[in-house]
Amino acid sequence: MEELSFTSGDVVIPALLVRPPAAWTLLVLGHGAGAGMRHVFMESLAAALAERGIATLRYTFPYLVHGRGRIDPPAVLEQCVRAATACAAGAAPDLPRCAGGKSMGGRMTSRAAAHAPGLDARALVFFGFPLHPAKRPAIERAAHLPDVPQPMLFLQGTRDDLADLELVRQVVAPLPRATLHVVEHADHGFGVLKRSGRTSDAVLAELADTASAWLRAQLAA
Repeated sequence: MEELSFTSGDVVIPALLVRPPAAWTLLVLGHGAGAGMRHVFMESLAAALAERGIATLRYTFPYLVHGRGRIDPPAVLEQCVRAATACAAGAAPDLPRCAGGKSMGGRMTSRAAAHAPGLDARALVFFGFPLHPAKRPAIERAAHLPDVPQPMLFLQGTRDDLADLELVRQVVAPLPRATLHVVEHADHGFGVLKRSGRTSDAVLAELADTASAWLRAQLAA
């Protein structure tokens, strides 16, 4: 793991690059609203992806750099996503770049891709796209998705309070370059109950395997 930094606006943003020896792509990963790039899920996901030859660049959004609890405006977050992707290009220019993230990090990546000047990434992967606030089903947060030019992979748990699965299906179905993968028994953080018969390790492996196979298919297209 290599510690890097880049500038977004006037903020110096810390980042972490994990590059396995046989890396074949680089995935830029934004974190969720309530936890930074060193959260256990982000650490575990980066390790699982590395085992499958996927390098990752994780980064911190400006509000956490400043130690603020209040999340930055979307334009500031989108600018950070673009700056992180540019940092990835400089750190590993030989690897094709993809982008995405956990929850808010994924949603801001999709917004950065949909809004001018766009995002320099081949494909987008969302680990728990937050379609609406907890237990308040709505689809307004998906309004920009038809404007995303890249292929998109949505990995969604069946117990996700921030993404009613039927609404997710409704959103994804008309998008010509979008794929939905449903993770049984998983909540928004991809946690599972013991009575489900599943383990956290099994869910993590499913996420990494699915993302790896899908990314290989997109990069080969």
